[in-house]
Amino acid sequence: MKLYDLPGPPSPRRVRVFLAEKGIDIEIVPVNIREGEHLNDAYKAINNRCTIPALEMDDGTVLTEGDAILRYLEEKFPEKPLFGNTPEERGVVNNWLHISDVDGFVAVAEAIRNSNERFAGRAITGPRNADQIPALAERGLARIGYYFEDLDKQLEGRSYIAGDTYTVADISALIVVDFAKMVGQDIPASCANVARWHADVSARPSAQA
Repeated sequence: MKLYDLPGPPSPRRVRVFLAEKGIDIEIVPVNIREGEHLNDAYKAINNRCTIPALEMDDGTVLTEGDAILRYLEEKFPEKPLFGNTPEERGVVNNWLHISDVDGFVAVAEAIRNSNERFAGRAITGPRNADQIPALAERGLARIGYYFEDLDKQLEGRSYIAGDTYTVADISALIVVDFAKMVGQDIPASCANVARWHADVSARPSAQA
């Protein structure tokens, strides 16, 4: 297998943290998106969505979406399950993966891509151009606050998002919380549960991946 990756951006970091928790060592192929390498013909031939991470499986199939990559790796390397140990736990994990993706990650991405000059004309990821919409940046900032509130309620009385077990739901939420700092959104003082949880998950060695 090969993982097309670059340290720094949140999406590939989520996969690296997952790999570190699993103890999986695979070949890493750097793709310098800062220099536009993801938009050249060579990379488009591998991933026509022009995004990272991308996972090339042993048979040549390429997975381009982070969620699909994580689910494949869980199936391929089932030892130390990260999607939950029971049907109930897996239900909560999958529920919060969706919440973190839609209400968290997308909200931060909206705020950044619709306000940062670097993304002028490139307000969405992938091969197609799109103009920035300032109102989406404003809405994204508001949605980040809502995400913090909802996450704080979920963590009340729980060590981790799905209960007593660290899962991929915690990985995804960690990425969102750290990603939000890029638009100046830190954990609100009112979200003590999130602050406690974030300190705990950030102290895990995998968080440095």
